[in-house]
Amino acid sequence: MAELHVELVAADRKVWSGKAGLVVARTTAGDIGIMPGHQPYLGVLETGPVTIRTTGETGEGTVVAAVHGGFLSYTDGKLSLLAETAELADEIDVRRAERALEEAKSETDASAERRAAVRLEAAAVAR
Repeated sequence: MAELHVELVAADRKVWSGKAGLVVARTTAGDIGIMPGHQPYLGVLETGPVTIRTTGETGEGTVVAAVHGGFLSYTDGKLSLLAETAELADEIDVRRAERALEEAKSETDASAERRAAVRLEAAAVAR
């Protein structure tokens, strides 16, 4: 089975690394799915969930992360997601994200509202 090597890195840490059969991410050009053998690609990440369908020694599964900005680069079987910030779904404090969403709505801060909504979306997928 063909696999791609994936590195999800935030500005402050390595978030996730491993093998995958499919990665779906949101870019400025729209949602994109990268599979082994994809054409080389470079894109700008938008705030949104990243879904990684894992393969390899750990078996098949799904890793979901809330990603906010950055870049996506694919070439020669290697996919790098270089995010400004990123959190794995199981790291997200749902109550804190709900509070952040309510605060953003009351302050009419669309950007903060989108970030909080994506965090809640990622956490919901993982549960």
